[in-house]
Amino acid sequence: MHVAKVYEQHKPAFSFEFFPPKTEAAARRLTKAIEELNELQPHAVSVTYGAGGGTRELTHELVVDIKRRTSLTVVCHLTCVGHTKNEIAEILDTYSESGIENIMALRGDPPGGGRFEPTPGGFVYAAELVEFIKKRYPHMGIGVAGFPEGHHECPNRLNEIEYLKAKVDAGADYICTQLFFDNRDFYDYRERCRMAGIDAPIVAGIMPITSRKGMGKMAELAAGSRFPAPLLRAIERVQDDDMVENVGIHWATEQVRDLVDNEVDGIHFYTLNKSTATRRIYESLGVTNSTRLGFTGEPNGETVTNGAAKPAGAE
Repeated sequence: MHVAKVYEQHKPAFSFEFFPPKTEAAARRLTKAIEELNELQPHAVSVTYGAGGGTRELTHELVVDIKRRTSLTVVCHLTCVGHTKNEIAEILDTYSESGIENIMALRGDPPGGGRFEPTPGGFVYAAELVEFIKKRYPHMGIGVAGFPEGHHECPNRLNEIEYLKAKVDAGADYICTQLFFDNRDFYDYRERCRMAGIDAPIVAGIMPITSRKGMGKMAELAAGSRFPAPLLRAIERVQDDDMVENVGIHWATEQVRDLVDNEVDGIHFYTLNKSTATRRIYESLGVTNSTRLGFTGEPNGETVTNGAAKPAGAE
């Protein structure tokens, strides 16, 4: 299904993200996770694309496999990094021939970090990639990235919204945000987008903390993401990673509950190719699949202040 229809027909829409496995063992784990998460009936899933196109073939194989084994709407990531326009066209031709009709268009980050350097003969901005896809493949749905807490390479928050609007004006159908832990940041971002005339659906990116080591990786990969003090205090109180996972999942659950109550367009779970955290969030919300996830009112005795979810005992 075209992503535009997904967000027209479902509010909120729920989606999961996977990345291509690099070993046979990882592939088996991912297959199991997809089977388990498919039971939750998400409205869409997406597959990431390594820096510099490092997992291009693996991404394509995984997308085709998901399409073959499930009825899920699949979104395939595509970045500008390391590719000329002709190479991008060849990749899109391959996707189109395989029946893939949705692309997450990203500028992308260079391998090993550092600042982005345009590839000669390639694209400089994600907006250019969006425009290219829309003109050449008008049947494809297009998603773009959003940053509620700002992008680390764009300290001017006014310019940041202008860049986002350029992507939407070029043809993007929806915006999916980077992970965040305080819903107030998302609500402020959403309001600023609407003030700027951006009316595309804005999907909230959620990644539950499951370990202290994982939290450190989040801080590295999602540069600039803010970890609220109440969340950090709750994690400091517990002794092992099992308890850290409990805190992280509870926090994410209350984020989702509050986002749904505040009419979010969609929730995108960064699954890290695991099913446990996402399944537990669904179970905590008392639902069996995303088609039933809609509710209003106070969140079962938990504390939600100014749109910022707080797990029990956080204060």
